[in-house]
Amino acid sequence: MSKGYWDYFPPSRPIPVEDGIKARTERGQFGEHWWSQRWIQVVESFGDRARMGRGRTYARKGQVMDIDLTSGAITARVQGSRRRPYRVHIEVAPLSERQWGEALDALAAQAFFSAQLLGGQVPPEIEEVFGDAGASLLPSGTDVKTSCSCPDWANPCKHIAAVFYLVAEAFDRDPFQVFALRGRNREQVMEGLRRRRVAATKESEQVQPAEAPEPLEDAIADFWAPRESLCGFHVSIQAPEVETALLKRLGAPPFSERPQAFHAALTLAYALVTDKALALAFGADGDKAGR
Repeated sequence: MSKGYWDYFPPSRPIPVEDGIKARTERGQFGEHWWSQRWIQVVESFGDRARMGRGRTYARKGQVMDIDLTSGAITARVQGSRRRPYRVHIEVAPLSERQWGEALDALAAQAFFSAQLLGGQVPPEIEEVFGDAGASLLPSGTDVKTSCSCPDWANPCKHIAAVFYLVAEAFDRDPFQVFALRGRNREQVMEGLRRRRVAATKESEQVQPAEAPEPLEDAIADFWAPRESLCGFHVSIQAPEVETALLKRLGAPPFSERPQAFHAALTLAYALVTDKALALAFGADGDKAGR
């Protein structure tokens, strides 16, 4: 079967790259975490299967020379069969100030999200938070625009596809790269959450005007009578969702001559305190001790 003019490209082999970025996955699916897999689902919907397959081969052979991911943009150089590397540019629409503000408000309202993000995890529920703000953390097809300096008329070409797959692995290593593409880097996200949680804490700790005490003469008759029952009062002790989350956020202390050793000692101390608390809360058989 003969091919049409636009479908024909003479066979060529890419020039090998000595220090290119090689994919960690030698075969099978790209993307270890759900957010990386969601990215792959989106970008694979853009192009035909053959070009995406050649892009995977390029990614695994190390034909991508470098990748620069910034707020709302990805740039890369990919070595093809010509001497000069092709330049790939990928734009991702950032979220608006309003969308980020509403999303961060909702994230800060639940400590669960901050703990997960500090531990390098992005819980699937986070998509609901961004959805309520009229946005999506992971971009959709309409949010992504791509271009390449190669002569292939198709978009995405195999060079763009190779960058797509390597970006998924970058998301696996650091989920905050997803946030950066949408307009906020790690420091901006965590600082936004911190400010909101501090403000909420100060608001809850504001001293309320004290009520005037009941005159002693009016309380003498039932002064010794029991007040509210404590039968329903209980304390629940649970292991933290992310171990040593605060230490991970603060990092090694600058005041110590051996900061790494100091950090390790605190980590051990936190673990011992957690084990002791859980031992008091739970019996040897795993049932709560009731106190």
